Amino acid sequence: MREVYLDHAATTYLLPAVKKVMDQYAEKYYGNPSALYTQALIAKRAVDQARSSMAKIFHCQDREIIFTGSGTESDNLALQGVARALPVGEIIVSSIEHPAVLDTAKYLATQGWNIIRAPVDRDGLVLVDKLRTLVNKNTRLVSVMYANNEIGTIQPIASLVKLVKKINPHTLFHTDACQASPYLDLDINKLGVDLLTLNGSKVYGPKGVGLLFIKKGTPIKPLIFGGRQEFGLRSGTENVAGIVGLATALMLAQKNQQKESARLLKLREVLINGIIKKIKRVRINGHRTKRLPNNINMTFIDIEGEAILLYLNQYGIMANTGSACASHSLDVSHVLQAIGLPYELIHGSIRFTLGQRNTLADINYVLRVLPKIIQELRNISPVHLNNSQPHPQIKK
Repeated sequence: MREVYLDHAATTYLLPAVKKVMDQYAEKYYGNPSALYTQALIAKRAVDQARSSMAKIFHCQDREIIFTGSGTESDNLALQGVARALPVGEIIVSSIEHPAVLDTAKYLATQGWNIIRAPVDRDGLVLVDKLRTLVNKNTRLVSVMYANNEIGTIQPIASLVKLVKKINPHTLFHTDACQASPYLDLDINKLGVDLLTLNGSKVYGPKGVGLLFIKKGTPIKPLIFGGRQEFGLRSGTENVAGIVGLATALMLAQKNQQKESARLLKLREVLINGIIKKIKRVRINGHRTKRLPNNINMTFIDIEGEAILLYLNQYGIMANTGSACASHSLDVSHVLQAIGLPYELIHGSIRFTLGQRNTLADINYVLRVLPKIIQELRNISPVHLNNSQPHPQIKK
């Protein structure tokens, strides 16, 4: 059976070139970077070189890069770390943030912080006029993700930062760039952010490693104590192999960014247009053009997304209904709720996210299989709707 992996937003596979570099520090140079013997010094040099490589991509200082254990940890360090360093006030988060941000913000609310959710429009873009009214002298931090993990919508981060800083120059700005990192510019000077999150499992690097860019002078306190690694902001013996793997993977992703983005964009359009042509009563979720080149999120009216996934799996096609971190939850997608979709449309939504190994043959295979699955599921669906009538959420 053919296997087609279309869940790269959940995680990516490890590239052979990345594994080759990592193996050296997992097997040969496995010493603790804090020790003073030769093997340990080689490991420390590898961490320093990885940090320097990341700094060149971000156009920042080496000391502004902090390695962590995941993107989730980086988000927690960004929000909780700033909250621990500043007087209690307001934190604004967009309504479509990853749970790593939303749940952290929810926790901070129990500590006395006023958490405000900035709404988005039907395409998932932050409502600028509304954000302008939310920022005030008590706003300590704003967190808006660079590109959404479910619907792929790309936010105009640089413009949002300028807006926030104009109203309150002391307000810090954080962006979760985990999904954006393989495809978008990470130049800190252009983005203007104070904090930026990134992880390895979205750039064909290892799982269990991430980083947080922290602009020099940003008030922040650590969450983990003990060894004073990472300039005292993240204690614990460094994951040398993971850090080297993350640096290698991100360098490769950024090097091939334009070429790979253009290739994936073509495949994405073939899949979207093919679905629209072959299947009735479908809806594209997220901005049609201001979205990641590999992201397709679509709603299939009258059927459950989980059922579609199970049928696709029988044909070797792997996709998802939304955030992989919440895939075992029965709760509906908060992202699709935020853009105004009713429950019956949310439950019929599927996310396809393309990657480096996907080809036109994969897309054509999906377009052969998917229409049959949708028709079969609609034939047995208990939802009796007149399929000749367009759903009010679908444009003609």
